[in-house]
Amino acid sequence: MIFEHAIALTGGIATGKSSATALLSLYGFRFIDADKIAHAHLDEQKEAIASLFGAEYIKEAQVDRKMLGKLIFANKEKKRELEDLLHPIIYDTIVAQSKKNEALGIPYMIDIPLFFESKRYDIKRSLVVYATKEQQLERLMRREGFDAKEALRRIESQMDIEQKRALADYVIDNSGDLKQLQSECERVKDQILSDCKDRE
Repeated sequence: MIFEHAIALTGGIATGKSSATALLSLYGFRFIDADKIAHAHLDEQKEAIASLFGAEYIKEAQVDRKMLGKLIFANKEKKRELEDLLHPIIYDTIVAQSKKNEALGIPYMIDIPLFFESKRYDIKRSLVVYATKEQQLERLMRREGFDAKEALRRIESQMDIEQKRALADYVIDNSGDLKQLQSECERVKDQILSDCKDRE
């Protein structure tokens, strides 16, 4: 089975997945990062991007991600066109990397921002990094310099974080400070390892 030992790591924009990933890595968890894979394939597909959306989205032989992001977050049809182009390629790469991790026979994580939305990956267990919608908005505006309208548009392009929290097998609550996040990561690490023992 391809994803037998996999756990889908997801959350919402600016809920703190990167911080949680850094902490979980310290416990020895291995990660497959769908976003990094997507970025690599995005530039590989620059000619197709130019054909679909226009040559102005390519600058210095690379895709202008910020400009393309503004387009697809404002236009559902364009977003779907980009997903139709990239998702099959991303999926194949994730499957190839997953097979290598499966050979180790231990739990590993696949960071998939749109795990619940896409329903593309047959992964049985999921971990959501949670923060409130108000915190998402505040963090995204501070981090990216977006105004409230643009930040909210990006947050609302994804499933509501409360829905994701309800669907998850494991939840890391990142609505507090770093100390709380560390404590939450340790708790979830113990929970995952305990569940793995029970499954053996």
